[in-house]
Amino acid sequence: MFLWLVYLRLITMKLITEVHAGDLHLSMHGLWSIRKIPLVGIGSAEVVTYDPVKDHGGYGIRLSPRERTYIASGNRGVRLTLMKGMKVPLGSQRPQELAQAIAAACGST
Repeated sequence: MFLWLVYLRLITMKLITEVHAGDLHLSMHGLWSIRKIPLVGIGSAEVVTYDPVKDHGGYGIRLSPRERTYIASGNRGVRLTLMKGMKVPLGSQRPQELAQAIAAACGST
């Protein structure tokens, strides 16, 4: 029964990405606290299509020295390149809108 509850929780996960004044907020709904990325630290945001398993090792939060990946579902998203060289792929159901919102917010800071 416990494994079924864990499975149900994992398949209902959502990545919530919000663009606020000064920061990009990332939250894995119900599992993980908010991660903030300062907009002034973002060098670029581009829409990408990827294979979650082949390119990033699967869904979820993946941390490595050169990349921080946040993917809840799908195969499309936005890849941020931070000023320090770190790559941050973000899964998104509406990647064009997210990239535009990030670009607009970065331009206004």
